Amino acid sequence: MNDLDLFGEPNGRLPGDRQGRRAQKAQRKRQKRKRAGGRAAVLFAMAFLVAILGVGGVFGYAWLKDYLHPPDYVGAGTGDVTVQVKDGDLVSMIGITLQKDQVVKSQRAFVKVAKTDPRAASIQPGYYKMRLHMSSAAALALLLDPTSRSGNQIIIPEGLRTGEIVDLLVKKTGIAKADFEKVISNPAPLGLPAYAKGKVEGYLYPTRYDLSPNASATAILKMMVDRFKTENADLEINAKAAHMSAGDIVIMASLIQAEAGQAADEPKIARVLYNRIQQQNGAGHGHLQLDTTVLYALNRRTLRVTYKDLGVNSPYNTYRVKGLPVGAIDSPGTTAINAALHPASGNWYWFVATDPTAKITKFTAKYSEFLQFQKEFDAYLKRTGQ
Repeated sequence: MNDLDLFGEPNGRLPGDRQGRRAQKAQRKRQKRKRAGGRAAVLFAMAFLVAILGVGGVFGYAWLKDYLHPPDYVGAGTGDVTVQVKDGDLVSMIGITLQKDQVVKSQRAFVKVAKTDPRAASIQPGYYKMRLHMSSAAALALLLDPTSRSGNQIIIPEGLRTGEIVDLLVKKTGIAKADFEKVISNPAPLGLPAYAKGKVEGYLYPTRYDLSPNASATAILKMMVDRFKTENADLEINAKAAHMSAGDIVIMASLIQAEAGQAADEPKIARVLYNRIQQQNGAGHGHLQLDTTVLYALNRRTLRVTYKDLGVNSPYNTYRVKGLPVGAIDSPGTTAINAALHPASGNWYWFVATDPTAKITKFTAKYSEFLQFQKEFDAYLKRTGQ
């Protein structure tokens, strides 16, 4: 033991106490800094939260205000713009169109106004002459006003020939007949199906159309061809299942359409035509023998066909050519196309429209009955003076 160990520091402190005090002091400083930093972090987080809530409140208020009071123009608007309401459009869809065309400021504003007027649900499809930057109320008023319709609505009946459809379009639109005929003679822009083989006849779908006041002859005819393709999107698949080409189905459907007095007779007429095509022996020898094809070749509409008419030299004369003619003879509707794809079952070989006015058609597999039906038809012609 060293003698020096017998003596301590003044005031009785040991030599190691100095280092201990320094360590304790440093620890206290670190704890103080840690507490201060924690308080600062809490204060910063609180400030950040307040800022977020403040900004969120501003945006939340703005969103709520916009939701309850969607932006809208004031007044009747200015200028002119043509807007199309498509068939089947709901009020919300009409609002989207109006906003896109800058008629109303927001779709929601239009919908909000429309909900207060039950007539909004009856807005008719078509083209409307509107104004730019209208209030939603003013826009709705115009859509409900029949005089604001600027387009031409036209109904194309089933069974019309292309030339007859063109005559209707000329009368309705004022477009020159020559413009339509030019397109029909060079139909590439129409996008006909390949199986149409460049023939427009049969592919102008019969239905109602809303024609744009600015549409050209090409645009109108293309719209009708596009509708045919839409309505008959699966025709090639279905025709293949029926062991026919899609083009032949359209031709067959056009014959059915021309011959039928009512839709209920179409599947039975389809069966007669198939029976005749398949018949290789006996009456007909595979000839369809349809007056309607003869009249198409002659470009006439009548119920009386003479023996002289039956001799017309045309690939459409089914008294002279076997099977189907070279093309359709009118624009068939959906039911006629379905009948061509799904004929009724039966052994009928003849049918006669004994009373076209009453739409009565009789079917038979017996030649003797066919002759009797012909007498009934002749009596009808005499009775009606045709």
